[in-house]
Amino acid sequence: MTVPTRVPNTTGNKVPPTVDKERLPSRTRTQAIGLLVGGIGFVALLVIPTGLSGPQQRLAAILILAVAFWITEALPLAVTSLLAIGLAATLGIADSPDGGNGSDLVFSSFSSSVIFLLIGGFLFAKAINVHGLDARFALRVLTLPGVAKSSYRVIVAFGFIALVISAFVSNSATATMLLPIGLGLIRTLNPIMSPGDTDSSGPRQTRFATALMLMIAYAAAVGGLLTPIGSPANLVGIGYIEKLTGSSIGFLQWTAATAPIVAIMFVILCVVIISMNRPECRALPDLDYLRHERAQLGRLSTGERSTLFAFCLVCAGWLTPSVVSLTFGVDSSIATFVAGHLDDGAVAVIAATLLFVLPGSKPGARVLNWEQAVRIDWGVIVLVGAGIVLGGLLSSTGLADLVGETLSQNLGFPSLFVITLFAVAMAILLSETTSNTAAVAIVVPIVVPIAMAAGINPVIPAVASVFGGSFGFMLPIAQIPNAIVYGSGFVPIKRMLRTGSVFDLVGCILIALGVVLWLPHLGLG
Repeated sequence: MTVPTRVPNTTGNKVPPTVDKERLPSRTRTQAIGLLVGGIGFVALLVIPTGLSGPQQRLAAILILAVAFWITEALPLAVTSLLAIGLAATLGIADSPDGGNGSDLVFSSFSSSVIFLLIGGFLFAKAINVHGLDARFALRVLTLPGVAKSSYRVIVAFGFIALVISAFVSNSATATMLLPIGLGLIRTLNPIMSPGDTDSSGPRQTRFATALMLMIAYAAAVGGLLTPIGSPANLVGIGYIEKLTGSSIGFLQWTAATAPIVAIMFVILCVVIISMNRPECRALPDLDYLRHERAQLGRLSTGERSTLFAFCLVCAGWLTPSVVSLTFGVDSSIATFVAGHLDDGAVAVIAATLLFVLPGSKPGARVLNWEQAVRIDWGVIVLVGAGIVLGGLLSSTGLADLVGETLSQNLGFPSLFVITLFAVAMAILLSETTSNTAAVAIVVPIVVPIAMAAGINPVIPAVASVFGGSFGFMLPIAQIPNAIVYGSGFVPIKRMLRTGSVFDLVGCILIALGVVLWLPHLGLG
C-alpha cells in the first residue's frame, strides 16, 4: 500500500470541515437558538436593574451575548468577537469617571504581545507547510521505535513532548512550535484515518486530528504548571502567596509540589482525550513504507534549510529567558533584563521577518511571499484579541472581583478541602473568560483571607488557585493554545467544549485532592 506523505492543501493550516448534510437542520436550529438566547440575554441585562454598576452591567450583557454566540456558533467566532469588541467600545464600558472616552483603551488590547506571537507563529506554520518540513517532521516522529504502531501512541507521544517543553517555554510558544508538526502528521495519516478521501482542499476533520490538536493545547497548559517559569500565572501566584502569607516557595519546592499532580493529570488527560475523540483507526497498518517515504524526501532543500534556520532561531529566542532564569535565578537582574527584552511576541515577529528575506527553493524566491502570508487564519487572531479585551474589562470594571466576593460571602467553608475546591473551581471558571494570569491575580487575594478567617493555612488553597488558573479548556478564548489549535480547522467547537468541560471537572477535583494531600508533606500546609 502506498500512502502519500503530503496532501495538497491550498490554504495551509486552515482546513474546511466536511459537511454532513443530514445534520445541517440541527446545526441551523442550534444557531437560531444561540441568536435568540444571546440577544434576549443581552437586552435583558441592559434594561433590568441588577445592582451592578453601569459598566459592570453592560459588560455582563456583552458576555452573555458573546458566550451564547460562541458556544452555538450562531455567527462565525471571529464575527462574534468583532461584535463584542465594538459593543464594548460603543457602550462606554472603559470610559473614565470624568467622562473620558474609553474606546482607545478597548482597542489598545490588540497591542498585546500575544497577538504578535500568534501572527509570527502562524507565519512559521505557513512556511513549514509550504516547503514540506511538516511532512519531514511527521515522518521522523512516526518512524520512532514503537510510536508508529498505534495512533494512540502518536497522540500520547505528542502530548508528552508538549508537556516537557512547556515546563520551560511559555504554553503559547510550545503550542506554536508543535502545531505545524502536528498538522504534518494529520496530513500524513489522513489516508488511513479517512480512506477514499481525495478532496484536494486538504484532509478531513477526523477524530484523530481533533485528538492530536487538543492534546497539543491541553498538554502544553498542564506542563506549564511543572515549574515556576512554565507560565506567567505561576510567578504571579507565587508572588501573591509570598506577599499575603509570608511563605516563600522556591523553584525546586514548587516543582516537587507540582510533579506528582502534573503526572497524574497527564495520564487522565490522555484517557479523556482519546476516549472522547477515539481515532478512527487504533492499530496502524504496516508503516514500513514510511521509512521508504522518508528516504525519498532526500536532502533538505534550500527553502527547508532557510525555514529550519529561522525556526531554530525563534525557538532559541523563546528558550533564552528560561535558560537565563535557571542559570542566574528568576529574580536576578540579568534574568529580569532578558525577560523584559526578549518578549515572545517580539521574538516571533522579528524571526518571522526572516522568512521574507531568506532564500527559498526556487531561484530568486524567498521562503514566503506576501500572497502566501495573507492566508494565515486572521479570524483566530481577532478571536484572541476579543478574549484579551473582555478579560481586561472584567478586571478593570471590578466585575470579576465582585463575582468572587459574592460567592465567598454566600457559601460556607467548613473544611480545608471545601475551601480549596472552591478556590480551584472559581479559578477555572474565571480562566474560561479571562487570561490565566488575571484569574490567578483575582482568586488568590480572595481565598487567602477566607482561609485565614477560617483558621486554615492559606498556602494550600492559594497554590490550588494557581493550578486552577491554568485550566480553562472549554473555549478557544480560554487559553492561547486553545485558540492556536482551533485555528487549524480540525477542532470543532462542540468537541472542544465537551472534552474541555470533562477535563475541567476532573481536573478541579484532582487539583483539590492532590494539593490537600500532597503539599503538607513538603512543609507547605
